[in-house]
Amino acid sequence: MASLITILSFLLVSLSALPASATKDSITWMEVSMPPYFIQEGPDKNQGYGDLVSAILEEQLPEYEHFEMVTNVIRHFDKFKQGEKVCSVGLYKTPEREEFMHFSIPSFLTLPPVMITRKDTLSDFGSRSSIKLEDILRDKKIIIGLSKDRSYGIQIDRLLKQYKDRENLIVYAGQELSANYFKMLMLKRIDGLIGLPDEAMYHAEKLGMRDQLATLIIEENQQGYEGWLCAVGCSKNEWGRAVIDKINKILLEQRPTDRYRGAYERWLDANSLQRYRTIYQEVFLQTTFPNN
Repeated sequence: MASLITILSFLLVSLSALPASATKDSITWMEVSMPPYFIQEGPDKNQGYGDLVSAILEEQLPEYEHFEMVTNVIRHFDKFKQGEKVCSVGLYKTPEREEFMHFSIPSFLTLPPVMITRKDTLSDFGSRSSIKLEDILRDKKIIIGLSKDRSYGIQIDRLLKQYKDRENLIVYAGQELSANYFKMLMLKRIDGLIGLPDEAMYHAEKLGMRDQLATLIIEENQQGYEGWLCAVGCSKNEWGRAVIDKINKILLEQRPTDRYRGAYERWLDANSLQRYRTIYQEVFLQTTFPNN
């Protein structure tokens, strides 16, 4: 009997000595190499706007142990589909993704995808500040690069799906606009890339090409703000629903702060900043997605 009491006492002491993390639930944050959204290396490491907002959410969710996983987008979504305890801080909400994700209210307001091209080929795009993407896709002479693994917003996704078999589309794997595709653009092997303006300027600066590039507004993106808003996504199960409910409360508190807004603003040029702040106040802070 004495030995049994000794064993039980030892077990109780051992359990009480376990670190707090051993009893915590966990969240694994799925990340991609996609600067300046997430920056995995160099002098700006962990200073991307996705990095900074992730840090805010982790601070506000101390009851969870937090992990980060950098992976390609295919594995990224497989973990959501398998119902693992994973979330991603900024995703476009699409009908396909809603099948395996719960979404928060908007977590990011980003300037929508644009057409990135060389200044010396602006005449090929009509010498205007905006383009109608469908017209470009129909023009077999204009070669466009894009990722097969990312969403560009509902309107653009719909067009790209409609024209996916066109010979003038060069499709690459992965979400990141890699330096190789900018080099292809400058070598005139492609005429344009579809991407976010902040990532375009980030790569252009790294390669010393900023004064040679232009970004053109995609007109199909200007019908509402669907292409401007991203949300936190978590696995579509009871665990994910509970996490999203907590994240929604945090976002309502944090989104109006200078720290939160500044995570993205630091990557904007002066011409875009004032417009961004106006839309941030008048649209982003007033917008919530329906519960799912």
